[in-house]
Amino acid sequence: MSLPSDPLPHAVALTRARTPLASLVMLSVGLSLALFALSSWLAGSAVLLPVLGFGMGATVSCLFLIRHWPARRLGYANALTLGRLALAALMLVPLAEPGLTEGSSGWVFFCLALVTLSLDGVDGPLARRSGLAGPWGARFDMEVDSAFAFVLAAVAWRSEAAGGWVLMLGGLRYLFVMAGWLLPWLDAPLPQRFRRKLVCVVQIAVLAGLLAPIAVPPWSEFAALLALAALAWSFALDVVWLARRR
Repeated sequence: MSLPSDPLPHAVALTRARTPLASLVMLSVGLSLALFALSSWLAGSAVLLPVLGFGMGATVSCLFLIRHWPARRLGYANALTLGRLALAALMLVPLAEPGLTEGSSGWVFFCLALVTLSLDGVDGPLARRSGLAGPWGARFDMEVDSAFAFVLAAVAWRSEAAGGWVLMLGGLRYLFVMAGWLLPWLDAPLPQRFRRKLVCVVQIAVLAGLLAPIAVPPWSEFAALLALAALAWSFALDVVWLARRR
């Protein structure tokens, strides 16, 4: 009977992740309870969809934490990013019930979306200040932003603030990732660019604005179209840069 080739690296990884993993699990449970209470209050009845969506995201985060997080503590920045994931999952409530984007409830979801967006500028500096900045935290932050944008785009479509094409505004990055599976040169690392961050903020800000009850066609569609044009321009620049270096 053959022995495992090298169990030590896996054991070391589990040891390193045990403390941050426990923190992530406990924080996820607490956020799930708060999310259930808040979403049920906003919807006027018990709602499980946001909790299920957040649970799926938190589970994937736990799996990647075990494999890729080298520090012995989770850190406030990653805890904050997990909180933003919970707030993003809260947007599944108006996705299931588009009528909640009207009246006072619409303004509440609009404000919550703006809070989620504003917190995106906090976790990065917090991670650098605590000495825990790294590739995993940056990827975690980016994936939460992507999920948040896609859910917002879906809400905009369901609430008729824009047509079905608005899903491109939330899903263009996922199309880029899938294209990288077919064309590996698209999956090469990209240099840091302020332009990319700025366009991401504009993208999510416009999508959050489409939650406001006053966001109605044709002005809402015009704003979304401008944001989509900016996002497509940014991706086009990245594709050209990668194509020249393949």
